[in-house]
Amino acid sequence: MSEPKDQAADSTADEITAVVERARKAANAIEHYSQEQVDALVTAVAWAVVREDRAQQLARLAVDEGGFGNYQDKIIKIGKRVTGVLADMSGLRTVGVVEEIPAAGLVKIAKPVGVVAALIPTTGPDATPPVKTLFALKGRNAIICAPHPRTRRTTEAVVGFMRAACEQVGAPADLVQSLDSPSLAKTQELMRQADLIVATGGAGMVHAAYSSGTPAYGVGVGNAVHVVDETADLADAAAAIVTAKTFDYATSCLADNAVIVHASVYDELVRRLTDTGSHLCDKQQAAALSGVMWPDGGHVPTIDVVAKSATHIAGLAGFDVAPQCPMILVEETGTGPDYPFSGEKLSVVLALYRYSGDICDAANLVNAITSYQGLGHTCAIHTSSDDNVDRLAMATKTARVLVNQNLNEGAGSPRNGLPFTLSLSCGTWGGNITTENINARHFLNLTWVSRPITPAPVSEEALFGAHWRAHGR
Repeated sequence: MSEPKDQAADSTADEITAVVERARKAANAIEHYSQEQVDALVTAVAWAVVREDRAQQLARLAVDEGGFGNYQDKIIKIGKRVTGVLADMSGLRTVGVVEEIPAAGLVKIAKPVGVVAALIPTTGPDATPPVKTLFALKGRNAIICAPHPRTRRTTEAVVGFMRAACEQVGAPADLVQSLDSPSLAKTQELMRQADLIVATGGAGMVHAAYSSGTPAYGVGVGNAVHVVDETADLADAAAAIVTAKTFDYATSCLADNAVIVHASVYDELVRRLTDTGSHLCDKQQAAALSGVMWPDGGHVPTIDVVAKSATHIAGLAGFDVAPQCPMILVEETGTGPDYPFSGEKLSVVLALYRYSGDICDAANLVNAITSYQGLGHTCAIHTSSDDNVDRLAMATKTARVLVNQNLNEGAGSPRNGLPFTLSLSCGTWGGNITTENINARHFLNLTWVSRPITPAPVSEEALFGAHWRAHGR
């Protein structure tokens, strides 16, 4: 006989309360850590994950348990994301006075936010927990991971490594926890009791976080678009597209979903992509692929194709590709619900668009694609024209515009100054509170100390003079 509904809810609330209480106790224990102690803690936690044997174990477990992506790329992802975050945080002050502005009489003091609830997506159970944990611990917070049930064991394994690392440097293990037997009810209760939520995952998860009543950082729907204009280095553009789209079988929300190519270089870029072994679908194959990817006519691809190889996806659609085919290309002209290839495909399937005219036409097409899915996320441009970069950036509703890079570099790269992260916010366009790459600075409360300064005189003439002269007083 099943447990009565109210009794089950009470049991869940009690379980989460106990977890949160342990987290608060652990956070209190490091509340007065020095910056040096904090930095020793995050260094230990990072090393516990990126050690070669640990990264290999986590990568294997993530692939075997979830069925997404591939082993070698996951090893690289764990190493690059975790070490990138640690490098970003090196020298960042998160304890005591972190900024002084004498001319304004201001001093800023960093303090913890408390207990962080980290919602972990099924496509990122290995790298996402340590990245969020490093951000949280740098601010002297505790963190509780809510794993996706499908990939629970991977998240539990990485949390276990991080707990041991905390103890290694004399910090409480309960600074980092993972929910046992995760469920929607437990995750909802955790969000209600935590002090801050960081939600990485699907639109439903992010909406639930924002609806919980607890402050939350969320991410928008991915559907990154890559523009290649008539001045682009096509060899570099093709290499960047293949790199981002095929890495870990496109588990990243940044992987190219659509490439918009100027008509004058379209055929040459497509040739360069097919020269890599990529398969260009004919109309019959594209129709079969669409039916396999969206069998119910919806807007989210079936899990059978998510982060799978090109050969696997083609086989489901009933056609053959070369054994080492890196991705599948589909030519598209429209956008919106009637053109599912214009949306996020979460796979190594790439939509190709042709544009004529100038960069404004490309920008309009970027906005049309992302207005269907992915508004506010990221676009890229391969070009030799600074003017085209500026015009595209001014015209598109995207939080990040990457110039002559692969789109995965939008989550941080040695080649750019973007913060390393696995949580890419999309501003109000994507239903988020910020357009930033979520990083350690978002896990702090700042107390502003304001001292009196000599007032600067305010001139009404300077403020209103032009208006008076044009319209009178």
